[in-house]
Amino acid sequence: MMNPFDNIRQKAERKDKRSVLTFLVFLAISTALWFLIKLSENYTTQTTFKLQFVEVPTDKWISSDDQSVKMSLMIDGFHTLRCKMIREPNRFVTIPLDEVPYRFESGNTYSFSSQYVAEKVAERLGINASDITMNDAKIYFSMDALKMKVVPVVLRSDIKTQRQYDLYGIPVLDPSSVTIYGPQEVVDSIKAVKTELLAKTNVSQSFSETLQLDLLDGQIRSNIKEVKANVQVERFTEMDVEVPIHVTSNQRVRFFPETMSVKCLVAIRDYASITPESFTVTVDKQQMEAMQPLLDVHLASWPPTVQILSTRPDKVEYLIVQ
Repeated sequence: MMNPFDNIRQKAERKDKRSVLTFLVFLAISTALWFLIKLSENYTTQTTFKLQFVEVPTDKWISSDDQSVKMSLMIDGFHTLRCKMIREPNRFVTIPLDEVPYRFESGNTYSFSSQYVAEKVAERLGINASDITMNDAKIYFSMDALKMKVVPVVLRSDIKTQRQYDLYGIPVLDPSSVTIYGPQEVVDSIKAVKTELLAKTNVSQSFSETLQLDLLDGQIRSNIKEVKANVQVERFTEMDVEVPIHVTSNQRVRFFPETMSVKCLVAIRDYASITPESFTVTVDKQQMEAMQPLLDVHLASWPPTVQILSTRPDKVEYLIVQ
């Protein structure tokens, strides 16, 4: 049987717990109301936003990096908290120069109304532009001309074809060259602009692909950002050709053997048009003038779409006919 004193003590403890809980609820409600009242009031806050210029004319670059502007915000506590919560690296506004009516001042200095920045900040914070007071009436920035240079475009590719197929000639780029802009020291060091990697496997037919240009992570600019690569693919077959050996000389010369055996890969569509006259084989004339018994012989020219697999011989004997 429960002791009467224990029963009284338990009732007292339950009553104390209800009192504490009631107090905490009212404290939370009053604190929330206090915060709501305080956050509803207007405050003046000084802040700074960085300017991030985009859509800069292709032949120019912004030389005034890390430019910031100061302003005063007359806003309620809710928006003040929102502004304070923006981390420093993210405290910027984007200024597209193709939209801003900027004007030339002098030298490389340009300006535009600070009201444009106020509107951008207001849009980001969800407030009225009239709640923002800019420290300066104008925003000044520096924009310098870039050096211009026309360079060829180089295709980066890793194209693997099906068996008996191969590339027919060199892929054609359109355009094959572009005009780039950049600081002089950067532009002077560039000989060509590369494309992104064109990677394909198991290819058996011609195709076209649009590729982005590698502009070195923004170090250079171009009004052309992409090119089209036209790649021709054909079926190839092996072909053996006996090509006569020639030498330009005032003397009549006979070679042993008289021909070079050329093993090559030829596109099926070109097979009928490839003849020994499509190739040129020459010998080393200096060796002949030095009366050396054997002359080096090499394949001097062949059709651009033909792939040479092997040639023989690499040396020949000769006889000068009187």
